[in-house]
Amino acid sequence: MGQVCLLCVVHDPNGRYIDIVQQAAEVLNAVYPDRYVAISDQTTERTVCALRDTGWTVQIVPKAGAANARRDVLQMGQQTNHFRFHYCDLDRILTWVLNHPDELAAVKTAIVDYDFIIFGRTQRAFATHPPSWQATEAITNHICSAELGQLVDVTAGSCGMTRPALESILHHSQAKVTDAEWPMIVHRIVAGSVGYRAVEGLEYLEDINGSMADEQDAKSWCTRLRLSYLISESVLTMRRE
Repeated sequence: MGQVCLLCVVHDPNGRYIDIVQQAAEVLNAVYPDRYVAISDQTTERTVCALRDTGWTVQIVPKAGAANARRDVLQMGQQTNHFRFHYCDLDRILTWVLNHPDELAAVKTAIVDYDFIIFGRTQRAFATHPPSWQATEAITNHICSAELGQLVDVTAGSCGMTRPALESILHHSQAKVTDAEWPMIVHRIVAGSVGYRAVEGLEYLEDINGSMADEQDAKSWCTRLRLSYLISESVLTMRRE
């Protein structure tokens, strides 16, 4: 099927992921020999070195929001000779490798079947997330599912795509958040095939994916609600030209 290229983004000013990057290196080297990561310019140099030393191709980008960083790493992928790509937020792929490494081989195979595939969470994996994430993301997922005509979990930070899909996304993507925008570009503008696969590996681990304690106050709930609205809005604004 050809090699699948892994694309990730990370913002790590405190060196949170250094040890985990090193722990995950052996599995990632075996599953994804070609890995590219866009790293915010506020990330500690120790994290940058850990990624380079474990086989990642690194590009430092301005900290200008996750959406821009995601587009930056797609541009890195576009400059390669690969035809298929797996995008995943770095914290998500690290969690995946630590707890469900065997699942990644099947994920790579699934990318072959569609122009674009959304990787979402099983019911168990979704239930590991903070209550504010579950409540707000459930609404977004319902809206996106209605538009795609299939049940999807679009807010887990991972997807697969072919080169034509990647290039179309780069041409059209401009939303503040990309979770729903990217599959909608492929679905509406490109009229390409959009698939879905639920996985265990996109579960939530407090030490890697966030702090459960930070997600219980009113401000955190409002932040998650605002993010859910932005993702949902992009479902409706992305129209075929």
